[in-house]
Amino acid sequence: MSRQTGLMIYIASTWVLPVIIAITFHEAAHGFVAYRCGDDTAWRLGRVDFNPFRHIDPFGTIILPGVLLLARAPFLFGYAKPVPVNFNALRNPRRDMVWVAVAGPATNLLLATTAGLMAHLVAFLPAGVDRWYLQNLQNGIDINVVLAVFNMIPLPPLDGGRVAVGLLPRVLALLLARLERYGMPIIIGLLFILPMLGSRLGTDLDVLAWLISGPANAIVGAIIRLTGNA
Repeated sequence: MSRQTGLMIYIASTWVLPVIIAITFHEAAHGFVAYRCGDDTAWRLGRVDFNPFRHIDPFGTIILPGVLLLARAPFLFGYAKPVPVNFNALRNPRRDMVWVAVAGPATNLLLATTAGLMAHLVAFLPAGVDRWYLQNLQNGIDINVVLAVFNMIPLPPLDGGRVAVGLLPRVLALLLARLERYGMPIIIGLLFILPMLGSRLGTDLDVLAWLISGPANAIVGAIIRLTGNA
């Protein structure tokens, strides 16, 4: 095995657990809050579960993060199979839609904070393991914060879009909700097409990096200080 291959395997090993945990807990949180608010769809389908195989999407959970990692993208994220939610089954659809949507990003921020606290356990680990452990925790903080910030962009089907639909006046909410069918193509365009176009034109058109990097860096810094790792 070459040194380069060994390094790539090591780097990948420090991202696998953080990505899987971040995405699995994010989706399970959506299903759990939906269940508490009256919709048992995800519960009946076994999606309120921490078993990652119930949530993994081959492209969003494995291929996309891998491509971004190999491409040395400025941020790394992925997604899982969306948890099915029947908003009409919620006791108060507009209000509860907001709670269901916020549950995922809020869980990611809680996971990031937990990772920061777990860094204090490194002193109990043998030499050689401690560095790998800390790198997993650092990656856990980064991926959870980026996932939370990314998902709060106010564009359906992202969580921030659902929050906006639940909070905006009905006329504006309906207009925004109609964007949902175009949401994923827009995201793919912002994620891949615009940066590629910008590189050809010699300018920075990585809009998602602009939107995510500032808030994400601020939140990561706050978590590091809050958990006593500054």
